[in-house]
Amino acid sequence: EKGMYKTYCRWLLKVWMAGALASSIGLLAVPSGTAQAEEIAAAEESADNPEEIAALAADASVSSAEMAAQPAMTAAAPGDDFDQDPWEGFNEKMFSFNREILDRFLLKPIATGWDFLLPDLVQRGFRNMFDNLDVVRRVVNNTLQLKLAGAGTELARFTINSTIGLVGFFDIAKDAFGIDQKDEDTGQTFGTWGMGPGPYLVLPLLPPMNVRDGIGYAFDSAMFPPSYFIPWWGTLAGTFTETVNERSLNLDRFERVAETTVDLYGAVRNAYLQRRAAAIRQ
Repeated sequence: EKGMYKTYCRWLLKVWMAGALASSIGLLAVPSGTAQAEEIAAAEESADNPEEIAALAADASVSSAEMAAQPAMTAAAPGDDFDQDPWEGFNEKMFSFNREILDRFLLKPIATGWDFLLPDLVQRGFRNMFDNLDVVRRVVNNTLQLKLAGAGTELARFTINSTIGLVGFFDIAKDAFGIDQKDEDTGQTFGTWGMGPGPYLVLPLLPPMNVRDGIGYAFDSAMFPPSYFIPWWGTLAGTFTETVNERSLNLDRFERVAETTVDLYGAVRNAYLQRRAAAIRQ
C-alpha cells in the first residue's frame, strides 16, 4: 500500500511538472494563447475610434472579443480603477523579453511554418478542438457563479460538438444551432465573489495577468481533463501545438498592430484590464 502511495505521489509530481513546463513553453506572453491573441490583435480594430472604445468599456454586455479591442488611449469606465500597474518597470522588461526574444526567435518562426503547411480551415478546426476540451473549466465556473443556464449551455455545446462536430473540430453547436459559448474562468469567479484584482503582472513565459487571475489560472490548469489521462509529454505537446496554432491564425494581425501601435505595452495592459473588468460585470 505504501508503495502504491509513493508511486501515486510521483505520478502527481510528474503531472504538475509537466503542466508547469507546458505552460512555460506554450503560453508566451506577447503574443500568446487565445486571451492574448484577442487583446493584442483586436486592438487594431478600434484603434481609430476612441469614442466607440469608451462606449464598449461602459457596456457590461459586450463580448470579450469586443472588449479586447481597446488600445492604450482608452478611457476607463466610470467607477473602474485601472491604475493597477505599480510594478510597471519590471513588467515592461518582462513584456519586452517575451515579445522580442521568445516570440521573435521561437514562436513566430514556428507559427509561420505551421501557417504555410496548414490551411486556415484546419487551423480553425484545431482551435475548436482545444477549446472544446476546456468545457470543465467553463461548466464549473458558470456553476460557482450561479449561472446555471450557462453551465447547461456548455454541457449542450460539448455534447453536440464532441459528436456531430467530430470531437470538436467543427463548432456545430454555434454554426448550426446558434448556441454561443458561455466562457467563465476562476479569475472571474473570484471577482464576482468580491476578491480584488491586485496589481497587474507580467512574468517570463506567461500571459499578462493580475494577482487574482494568476491564482485563478492555477485552478483553471487543474481543470483540464486530458492532463490526468495522457503522459506528461502529451500534455506538453498539446499545449505547445495549441499556442503555435493560435499564433499562426493571427500572424498578419499581430504584425499590423505592432507596426501601428506606439505604446504596445500600454495597449495590451489596458485592453486586458478593461476586458477582465467587463467580464466580471457580466
